[in-house]
Amino acid sequence: MAVNNAEDPDEGPTRGRPSLEELAEQQGIRPVESVDDLVRDGVFDSDEELNAFLAHIAESRHADLA
Repeated sequence: MAVNNAEDPDEGPTRGRPSLEELAEQQGIRPVESVDDLVRDGVFDSDEELNAFLAHIAESRHADLA
């Protein structure tokens, strides 16, 4: 008889694997929580890359509103 362990976090194919949060912590990665976080060192390679990203986000938001 097969047992469904989908609701048991200690069973199934992900048992023993770290969560996304644990992997991020192990690698020293912090999630972006605010616009201010985008200007942290190492998030973008240059100011131009940051500006292009922000322009893309602005364009996407305006397109969604139209």
